[in-house]
Amino acid sequence: MHDKPGRRPPPPRPLRPGLRRAGLAPYLEIGLAVVLAVGLTQAAQARPEPLGKGELPPAELGQQLDGTPVSLDRSSGKAYVISFWASWCGPCREELPVLINIQQIAGPQKMQVITVNIEERKAYRKLEAALKEAGLTPAYDPDKQVQKAYGVHGIPHMVIVGRDGRIVAVRVGYAKTTLDGLAEDLNRALAAPAEQPAQ
Repeated sequence: MHDKPGRRPPPPRPLRPGLRRAGLAPYLEIGLAVVLAVGLTQAAQARPEPLGKGELPPAELGQQLDGTPVSLDRSSGKAYVISFWASWCGPCREELPVLINIQQIAGPQKMQVITVNIEERKAYRKLEAALKEAGLTPAYDPDKQVQKAYGVHGIPHMVIVGRDGRIVAVRVGYAKTTLDGLAEDLNRALAAPAEQPAQ
């Protein structure tokens, strides 16, 4: 079959520039809203809330350079101070002498101060020996799992655990004006009855 002489086929329609003219913009906006909603939900799930007063904290607190694990011993009858920190953090450096004083005054039989460094191994390597000499128990969190378990989103982040193994207080940030409150929290941790071993 041949076309009639002198008659040409119509030219192809040009592609419409822009999604809105093509009628796809509403669908794109809906899709984007769904993606954002899913992303926000996943972000919320990936950002656990900090542990609170009265909760039992996870025992694992990271490790030392030689691979020695650092953990809470709930059967020891001790209170614990756990501080998440980094050497580049100014308030963390200001808090460090306070942590040393706490350990010296309370004594290792009654209270153990554990400093969990959140930096990479290379940075932590320069710090471990000095922290041990100061009487503290250093650890680092190479895979960030301890920070996630404790819900740490900013530093310094201090968790005070009583002799009963439960959290007495969580303190985020550092200021000299809060030292009186810190002393009260420490005394409550030491006054808590020791956890009884399971029968």
